[in-house]
Amino acid sequence: MNALEIRGLSKTFGGVVAVDDVGFHVASGEMLALIGANGAGKSTTFNMLNGQLRPDRGSVRLFGSEIAGLPARRIARRGVGRTFQITQTFTSMTVRENLQTALLAHRNRRFDFFSRAVAAERVEADRLLAIVGMSEAADRPSAELAYGDVKRLELAVALAASPRLLLMDEPTAGMAPRERTALMALVRGIVEDTGLSVLFTEHDMDVVFAHADRIVVLNRGAVIAEGTADAIRADPTVRAVYLGGGAPESVTEQVSPNA
Repeated sequence: MNALEIRGLSKTFGGVVAVDDVGFHVASGEMLALIGANGAGKSTTFNMLNGQLRPDRGSVRLFGSEIAGLPARRIARRGVGRTFQITQTFTSMTVRENLQTALLAHRNRRFDFFSRAVAAERVEADRLLAIVGMSEAADRPSAELAYGDVKRLELAVALAASPRLLLMDEPTAGMAPRERTALMALVRGIVEDTGLSVLFTEHDMDVVFAHADRIVVLNRGAVIAEGTADAIRADPTVRAVYLGGGAPESVTEQVSPNA
C-alpha cells in the first residue's frame, strides 16, 4: 500500500488557480521530491496535505484512509508530520526541552517543569536527539545553535510525533552545501532504518537528484512530469520550464518559463 495517494487535488484563490487537478503517490519508505518554480503550487499542495488549507476538490488518502479536508490536528494524529522552510523552535528552551515539549504535546499532556511527565519524556527526548546526532547539545539553549543544528532539532521535533509520512518544506534552505548534504543523508538513514515515507520540496537540484527516489514536477499548479532523476533530467518540458536549456523550440513555445 502506498503511504500517500493524491487524485484530482485542486485549489483556487479568487480567480487564481493555485493547484489544478494534481495527482501523484508516495510509496512506503520512499523519498519523493516535489519541485517547481516559485508559484508552481508546491506550498499550496503541502498546506492541503497537512490540513492547513481545505481542498476545493480531490482525494488525499493516507495509507488507504481519506484525509482531505480534515483539520491539521487530526491529520497529524493520523501520522503526518511536517518541517517548515522557516524553522519553528522555542529559543527560550534548551534543546532537550524542545523535544520534551513536542512529546508532551503529542500525548496531549501539559508542559510543567515540575511534573513527572517531563522526567518521563527525557528518555525519549534523548533517544530522538541521538538519532539526529545532537546528544551533546541536549542541555544547550536552542538560541545558541548554529543554523544547521536548528534544522536537525526541527527534524527531531517532527519525529517526536511518530509520523508515518513526513512533509519537509525546503529542508535545506539557508544551509551551506556541506550542511545540506549531511541533513539529507541523515533523513535518508532514518528512512532506511524506519520505513518512514518523505515528501519534500527543494530548490537545490543537487540535493534533489542525489536524494530523491522519484521526482514530481509542478508548473502553474499542474503536474508536468514524474519519474526518476535521470528521467526528469532528460524530460524536454521540464528542461524548458524549470531546469533550463536543451529543450526543443516547440516545447519552449508550448510552456512559458515564467511559471
